[in-house]
Amino acid sequence: MKHLFFSIFLIAITLNSSQAQTALKESSKSPLTIGEIVSIDSKILSENRTLNIYLPEGFKTSDTLKYPVIYVLDGSMNEDFMHIVGLVQFFNLQMNMPKTIVVGIANIDRKRDFTFPTIDRKLKMDYPTTGASRKFIDFLEKEVQPYINANYPTTNQRMLIGQSLGGLLATEILFKKPLLFTEYIIVSPSLWWDNESLLKDAKMFLGAHSKMPANVYVAVGSEGEIMEREAKMLAELLKDSGKPNLKLEFLFLPKENHATILHQSVNDVFKLMYPYKEN
Repeated sequence: MKHLFFSIFLIAITLNSSQAQTALKESSKSPLTIGEIVSIDSKILSENRTLNIYLPEGFKTSDTLKYPVIYVLDGSMNEDFMHIVGLVQFFNLQMNMPKTIVVGIANIDRKRDFTFPTIDRKLKMDYPTTGASRKFIDFLEKEVQPYINANYPTTNQRMLIGQSLGGLLATEILFKKPLLFTEYIIVSPSLWWDNESLLKDAKMFLGAHSKMPANVYVAVGSEGEIMEREAKMLAELLKDSGKPNLKLEFLFLPKENHATILHQSVNDVFKLMYPYKEN
């Protein structure tokens, strides 16, 4: 009798499980969509480049509402794009951040695209593809931004986020073409590149611009003497530049390392920019 009861019990479990699976199979599915993936045929870079684009809730291309844009270097789906989007969505929901478009620029060869030429033999040997940042900056200025502005309703607010070699590139853009973006979040910049030549020539670059209307945030964690010193030096150079419309915030986050610094620093910068939304 016990065996019979146990057999009936097993059959009942199997039937319930089968019915549940059938019910699940019959449930509808739809894609989880947060934006668009765009492929650009870049004439400047002579290659196809991918843009991952987050579009905020309620976005309509025909809407009269215009959106600020955040450009994320290292913007591949498996890099920094998704967690920056998560921060933007949270700060839009809970803080005073406006609805914002996020453009993640997917990488092909970041060592090539984010570095300027060097004469250092060891660097050239260790990083044989490097030195094409000028082309990449032209790509941002002449192809990426015009495409975004032509296809999406945008404001004049343009933020650039870059870490490590991306921070090096963001610093180079700030020094050479500061009007390309209105906000710069420069995290743990690899200013050691080319024996710190960008830092050594900083006063020359800064002196070449009568106005630098930008809000700049420089962040670094506990990442070793060299990187910490260079980030602090960059902040001091910007602070002492004498540019009245250049606003600087320096964030030292001692609890963060090179792996964790980007997410936390962007979170902290957004807190400075967009305070809590009072009900």
